Parts: sequence; structure tokens; C-alpha cells
Amino acid sequence: MNSSTKKSFYPWLVISFSALFLFYKYVLQVSPSVMTTQLMRHFHLDGMGLGNLAAMYFYTYLVMQLFAGLILDRWSPRKITAIAIAVAAMGSIFFAIADSLYTAWIARACIGLGVAFATVSYMKMATLYFKPERFAFVGGLLASAAMFGSMGGQAPLAYLIEKVDWQNSLIYCGIGGLVLAALFFLIVRDKANPHQTSSGSITWKDIVLVLKKRGNWLMMLYSGLAFVPLSLFGGLWGNPFLETAYNLTTTQAASLSTVMFVGLAFGSPFFGYLSDAWSNRIGIMIAGLWVSLIAILIVLYFPHLSYFFLALFLFIFGLGSGAFMLAFAVGRDINNAALMATVVSLLNTGEPILGAFSDPLVGKILDIFWHGKIVNGVHVFGATDYRLALAILPIYLLLALVCLLCLQFKPEDKYKLMPIPQ
Repeated sequence: MNSSTKKSFYPWLVISFSALFLFYKYVLQVSPSVMTTQLMRHFHLDGMGLGNLAAMYFYTYLVMQLFAGLILDRWSPRKITAIAIAVAAMGSIFFAIADSLYTAWIARACIGLGVAFATVSYMKMATLYFKPERFAFVGGLLASAAMFGSMGGQAPLAYLIEKVDWQNSLIYCGIGGLVLAALFFLIVRDKANPHQTSSGSITWKDIVLVLKKRGNWLMMLYSGLAFVPLSLFGGLWGNPFLETAYNLTTTQAASLSTVMFVGLAFGSPFFGYLSDAWSNRIGIMIAGLWVSLIAILIVLYFPHLSYFFLALFLFIFGLGSGAFMLAFAVGRDINNAALMATVVSLLNTGEPILGAFSDPLVGKILDIFWHGKIVNGVHVFGATDYRLALAILPIYLLLALVCLLCLQFKPEDKYKLMPIPQ
């Protein structure tokens, strides 16, 4: 392999390792969805208790997300990322061996602490190693990695749990994470930032400029509102809803969630490619929202769908949700590229903010409408209960649309965007 070939190949090697971290993040994030019964039985939880346990991930994720970008912009992305992967891996192992709910909370919090760097690290590496005109497409591939991770945390993990139980499955996940951390540290190299600020280093003045941009805050709200419905459905409550409303087995429900993430994997790079080609980011994001909104309404409120049509509309839901990744491309358009990790860190706080209270909120609504049925020590909810609780999914998508309309028609920044075709 000659020198020029190595130079063209290495950026893809780096982004592949960053993608593996994203894969790992989503395996751990959605893993509770295929072990809800086991967790409720093991830790003696009701619906809200289970939601709070899953949400411990988002609490620390949110706090660390406020600093992850600053840390990666100022210090070695290679070392910081490797450490973050190792912290998440150890959290998975400690969660598996937890003998009390308090210990499980701490372990789940450690997972959130570590994986808070995954998205930011990926975007930082994309900024360092790829040209701006390829950023939306490479950024869109992030969702493909997320999809494969979410798929891995669904049907494959459910199958593994059936074979070796949930504790051993999470221990295996932890060991795999430690191996990934070591490989990342050994293979990925740090690279000088080609977009360095004029002062040579990032200052508080630069960060204040990021925080003062109205567009950044709208993109933060949009990205959270557009993505949390998918992560909420695929991460904890979608599987039990599908099992109850459509009389499916755990493996069948997990397979349908996998189809949803396949849609996300196709949608994100597809919308990224269209965005780079047409320079119409906002219009494409609005179209994606309408697609995902219609699809999830059909899944939730059309009770007699066949398995095929369930799979089809969940695929479409994931496909439309893929447009949310363009928020990061808009962030790059309107900010100094040297601050990309900081920008991504800000934009990415929307998901943990909403996720931190959305899981417990769904659980609380389920508890309110619970009819007192308990089977083998586990609270059992009806299909109507799930439909009432999961109504927040389309509500979030409509609020995301409002954010985009505010950005489209009242811009105060100079966006590199074309108007929506009339």
C-alpha cells in the first residue's frame, strides 16, 4: 500500500473506530428494553422504578455532555475517548453484578458517563479527518453505527440473554468494551486541528459565541425532540408495547425494533447526501419529521396491523428519524469548525435532557392507569395504557417541527441553506 493510499484509507479507519464506540453506546443504551421483566423482578421495580433505573444513564450522560466537547477540543481525543470507552465497559460489568438497586444506579450512571463522549468524539474525528463538503454524509454514517448498535441491543442481545441470562450477557458486553478501548488507544492517532482558531487555542470568548447563537439552541431542542421518540421506543418501552398490543414474543418485538433502526441507518446517510447535494438542510429535516410522525401514529393507534405492516411502518419511522442528524451539519455551517466538539456537545444535550425524564414519565403514566394486575411479581400493563403513555412520542415530533419552523422563518444567523421549495 503506497503513501497516498494509506493517507486516503486512514481517515476511514479512524472514523470506523469512532463508529464502533457509537455502536457500543447504543447496545448499552437500549439493552434494558430486552430485559425489562428480569430487571423488574430482580430489583423489585414498578413501571416508574424501571424508568428511573434506565434514566440514570441519561442523568450522568447529560452532565458529562456539557463538558465532553470542551475536553475533546482542548486535550487528546484519542486518550479521552479510550478512557471513556473503558468507563462505560466497567459500568456494564458492575451493572451485571449489582446486588442492590443502589449499586445498579451507580453502574448505569457510569455507563452514561462514558458513552457521553461517543457522538462528540465521532464528530470531532469527522471534522479533523474529512473535508467540509463531505461532513453531512460522514456525519450521517454516525446514525448507521447507532443503528447497528441498537440492533445489537435488541434481537441478538435478547437471544444471548435467553442462552446465558442477562447478567452474563452484560459482562460479555463489558469485556468487549475494554477490548475496544485498548484498540482505540493503540491504533487511532491525534491530529492537529486544521480549523484552529486565530488565537491558536480555544478561549472562553469562542465558547460564549457558540452559546449566544440562537440557531444552536433551536438545533439542540430539535435534535432532542426528533430523536428521543425513537430512542424511547427502541430503548425501553417499545418492546413491551409491541408484545402487549400485538401479542408478540420478546424476540419478535425486538426484531421489529431492529427493523426501525435499520430504517435509521438508511435514512441518516441518505438525508445527509441529499443535504450536501441540494443545500436544503431545513427542508429535508422538515420532510423527515412528517414521515416519522405519520409512521409512529400508525404503529401506536392502528391496532390491527399485521406483522409485515408493523415492520414496514417502523422502518419508515426510523427512516424519517434519520434526518435529525442534519442538526450537526447545521451546527457546523453556523459555527467555527475548530469548536465542532463543543458545538456537538451542546446540540447533543437535547437527547439526554429529554431522555432523563421521558423514561420515568412514561413509567409514571403507566402506573397511573395500571389496573393492579401482577404476574410473577411483575406489574402488567394493558395496550391502552401503553398507547396513552406513548402519546408523548408524536407530541415531541410536533414540537421538533415548531423548532425548525422558528429557524426557517426567523433566522438571525447566516445559514448555508436554501429556502424550502414553494
